[in-house]
Amino acid sequence: MSEAATPASEQSARPSPIMSHRQILFVIFGLMAGMFLSALDQTVVGTAIRTIGDDLHGLSQQAWVTTAYLIVSTIATPIYGKLSDIFGRRPLFIIAIVIFVIGSILSSFSTSMIQLAAFRAIQGLGAGGLMSMPLAIMGDILAPRERAKYQGYFLAVFGISSVAGPLIGGLFAGASEILGIAGWRWVFLINVPIGIIALIIVMAFLHVPHHPRDSVRIDWWGATGVIVALVPLLLVAEQGRDWGWGSAASITCYVVGAIGIVGFIIVEMLMKDDALIPLKLFRSSTFSMATIIGVLVGFGMFGAMLTLPLYLQLVLGATPTESGLQLLPMILGLMIASIASGQIIARTGRYRQFPIIGTLLLSGGFFWLTFLTYDKSYWFIAGAMLLIGLGLGQLMQTLTIASQNSVGLRDMGVATSASTFFRQIGGTLGTAVLISLLFTVMPTNIQSSLSDKATLTAALDAAFDPAVANAPENKAIMNTIYDPIVKNATTETQKGLQAKVDQAKAQGAAQGKEAAVAQVQAKVDAGQIPQSEAAAAEAAAASAGAAAGEKAALAQVTPAIEKAVPVASVSADGTVTLDFSNASERNEFVDTLVPTIQKQLEKSGGSSKVSSNDINDTSFLKNADPRLAKPFLVGFNASAVTVYWVAMFVVLLAFVLSLFFKTPPLRAKSALQEAADEEAIQAVEAAEETGSLALPDLEPDDELTLTGTSLPAEHGRHAVESAPQDPVTRASHTGPGSSATQGHGRHTARPGEVATP
Repeated sequence: MSEAATPASEQSARPSPIMSHRQILFVIFGLMAGMFLSALDQTVVGTAIRTIGDDLHGLSQQAWVTTAYLIVSTIATPIYGKLSDIFGRRPLFIIAIVIFVIGSILSSFSTSMIQLAAFRAIQGLGAGGLMSMPLAIMGDILAPRERAKYQGYFLAVFGISSVAGPLIGGLFAGASEILGIAGWRWVFLINVPIGIIALIIVMAFLHVPHHPRDSVRIDWWGATGVIVALVPLLLVAEQGRDWGWGSAASITCYVVGAIGIVGFIIVEMLMKDDALIPLKLFRSSTFSMATIIGVLVGFGMFGAMLTLPLYLQLVLGATPTESGLQLLPMILGLMIASIASGQIIARTGRYRQFPIIGTLLLSGGFFWLTFLTYDKSYWFIAGAMLLIGLGLGQLMQTLTIASQNSVGLRDMGVATSASTFFRQIGGTLGTAVLISLLFTVMPTNIQSSLSDKATLTAALDAAFDPAVANAPENKAIMNTIYDPIVKNATTETQKGLQAKVDQAKAQGAAQGKEAAVAQVQAKVDAGQIPQSEAAAAEAAAASAGAAAGEKAALAQVTPAIEKAVPVASVSADGTVTLDFSNASERNEFVDTLVPTIQKQLEKSGGSSKVSSNDINDTSFLKNADPRLAKPFLVGFNASAVTVYWVAMFVVLLAFVLSLFFKTPPLRAKSALQEAADEEAIQAVEAAEETGSLALPDLEPDDELTLTGTSLPAEHGRHAVESAPQDPVTRASHTGPGSSATQGHGRHTARPGEVATP
């Protein structure tokens, strides 16, 4: 073969370039549009959930709104991954955006928290694709090491949405109406124009090469198994506190969930490579460990972080907008850690240290939060949020990259979605369990805070103060908790004092009557009063004596009563009234009342009289007197600290496991490039069979091995051309990131064979 002919033959056989840098940027632009839609929705809803819960009278049901979204998105994630492997990423990403926008429109029409949860579930059906597809597409077009360089683009989107989301959410939640529609409903309506823009960008720029499958089998039974396994377990996690963890309904959910898990595993074993989550993925210790760590991190991260906006708004009194801005330390830490870890990964190809440091910092942040008290300043919380952000920034992409690095192109989508799927399972369980825990222990903690003598004394002193109790800003909190206490104490005290006065009056009247009648009788006996007039005289004397006796008794008992109960006063007719306007008298009364109420609280045996219904609408805390609000704030603080303890131990377990995390070096080629290289090698084999030499598109540092001899690429081509066309001549291609450098052995091609990695 002549040298003149070689370039033409090479040109005809070698594959066209996969994607240029400009094309990659356009694809990433499309991915960022979809990711912005999903990320913005999460941050907007997070800061507005208190306003939504108050308006729909169901704040304690907020876990339904969150878990419904997460359940469906979790179930949908592996389905999107499998379908995108079969039909391509682009159509599935477009479908996800459309479904998400429809769910957003429906959510804006919600009239109850349960209805909102149902519509959020539709949103979740679209979010499952918005969260997993960008990661899968990134895995297709970028090598694991190169991927870290592009993290900045996605972090910019995440950062912008994290800053803009709370501001937008706070703006909407703080407005009573916008264009005649309740302000919080715009939290969902804003997704419509953003979704349309994202859809246009994706359709214009998102064009990723797709390698169609020869056979198409969709694992619908596996999807059914996921639903049967997850829904009952998440349902009992949310409702267990109301049903009872050992109730018939809870036990039924345990059994059905266990059956679903067993059924899912059996189906996946039978489906093999076509399974929704192929079990062969778990043969890789890297994938398995990344999955377990992802579940644990998701559990602690999602569940505990949901309490932060609530804490900032309830305890620190921040508005939704302010609470969004106050989350910036966590966002700052996340971006710093992500960018720094991305640069290190891109340069070294190693990432083992990041899961270790990330879980350690994350658990440290939660440990910091366990020292929270209701009167701690914002800056104390900001320090913990910075630690949490620094930890998450080293975990979010690292675990996904590790999972993608352990599989080839065929399983890139399903591996990415499986990694996201299990992390979301952890997040969904964490949300259901920890939010359920928060609202389960909160009523008891509120009552416990009332049992504290200083807290109870200050609260009752404010509650009995007419100026405080009748103030408009305190009306709601008085109606919620203090009016029954004030009314009961006032009624019981007044009734007791009135009984004493009435008893004294009766005794005085009886004594006065008896004395007067005795005097008349003595006069009759002495002949001073005729016998015929005795009866009339006795009656008149009895009436006058009783009145005099009552008056004398009243004069005697009044000072004693007013001294014993300073707020009490007795009128001339013996009516007892209570006046709490005098501060010193009120303080004395409260001091005598506190021990009685404390005993009543102790008698309850820890059974809270404050129900979840009392905290479904927390708007009563806004601008309320701090003394009245303190028991609620202390109770919520104690409940949040319980959540942080649980999250810390879960993340600490992830830290221990990360110490045993094996992390092979990252590949230097993308999945699409590896597929193209394999096709090029097969083209060489085909050319050898037909007597025509067509070589793969080689990089300058690639090597071509002929008959066991490695030569640089620029010499390799000449070696092939001058090599004898012997049937046993072997050609193999190696280079940075090729299979040989991945520990799978050198690509070797024999005439008539199909080269495999």
